[in-house]
Amino acid sequence: MDLLFGELASFLSHAMIVVMVALMFVISLRLFLDRRKKAYMSMTISLIFVGIHFLLQLYFMFSSIHTSLADYSQIMLKIISFVLINMGIYQLYNRTNRKQYTFFYGLIVMGFVVSTLHFIVPNIYSGTDHQVRLLQNIGLELYVFVLIFLCFYMIPPYIGQQMKYQLALTIYFLFQTSQLLNTYVYDNAQPVLILAVNILPVIYYFLLFMILFERVVELMQAIYNSSITDGLTRLYNRRFFYNRVTQHVQRHLPVYILFSDIDNFKKLNDTQGHQMGDNVLKQVAQIMKDEAEECGIAGRYGGEEMVILVSDPSVKMDAFAERIRSRIEKETIVTASIGYSKYKTGLSAEELIKQADEAMYRAKTTGKNKVVKFA
Repeated sequence: MDLLFGELASFLSHAMIVVMVALMFVISLRLFLDRRKKAYMSMTISLIFVGIHFLLQLYFMFSSIHTSLADYSQIMLKIISFVLINMGIYQLYNRTNRKQYTFFYGLIVMGFVVSTLHFIVPNIYSGTDHQVRLLQNIGLELYVFVLIFLCFYMIPPYIGQQMKYQLALTIYFLFQTSQLLNTYVYDNAQPVLILAVNILPVIYYFLLFMILFERVVELMQAIYNSSITDGLTRLYNRRFFYNRVTQHVQRHLPVYILFSDIDNFKKLNDTQGHQMGDNVLKQVAQIMKDEAEECGIAGRYGGEEMVILVSDPSVKMDAFAERIRSRIEKETIVTASIGYSKYKTGLSAEELIKQADEAMYRAKTTGKNKVVKFA
């Protein structure tokens, strides 16, 4: 029973939270040192406050310190850490200007304003010491509900993982409600509420850990994607494409390279502007990506030149290349000259790509808007 409702349960709950907070602290600190972004600094600082809050709770638990000042410090640390960690989550997805800083730090300042009740109550209420201590912090405890509702309605529209974040705040609301009922109504004697007070914070910080972890994964994935793709067309960039061709050639796989060039592209830019040119590049790139999806990869080799590595030996290249040419002609305002070549033993990746480029050049110089196989 002590494992669920006694001091041991409370100790285990706090210990698990400290471990999760420590993991989050290591992640956010490492990211801050590597990238120097305010979001990671705010998250790191907030986690320091959270860690201090729960370490002090463990200390007061084992030292049996139950003073009015100890209660006050705990609730103020809870408010400060709650505001800062939610500000950190907001900053993971948004740049923070003076308006946002004023909002979040204003919530902390308001907490100190409300905390003046802690010092006023003993002077205006003459009940027992226990009753006075309960009334001293009731204002701060109710203020936590204000913070929960403000964060619940104001932050989710500006961040990803909205459902997970709102679920975390709902859990925290249930925890705060259980804690108040158990303290002010049942005098810490209701087993169900004691269990809720011990379990719900663990779930809350686990959800926060998952939000931070998944955001880090999103950022790392975005960084990786930006390093291997072209910013305009979202096709693979030249370096990545060349490396993939090299891998296939070194394994002597029967691959094809398709090399395309948009006809009269410079004239299009000169007469209709670069915005129209960019739109055409995106349209052609999408066609290349669609056609390559099940048989290889598409890349932007440079300028208006786009390439496809066809790794599926069952593909009929004549029909495949002609389908791409036809789609470009029908679905865009431009045409394309296309050449392709097949890997043969002894060829390097560079030579294979060059052969496809030469075939494309022959298509370009013999009428354009056609497909030529390297011979």
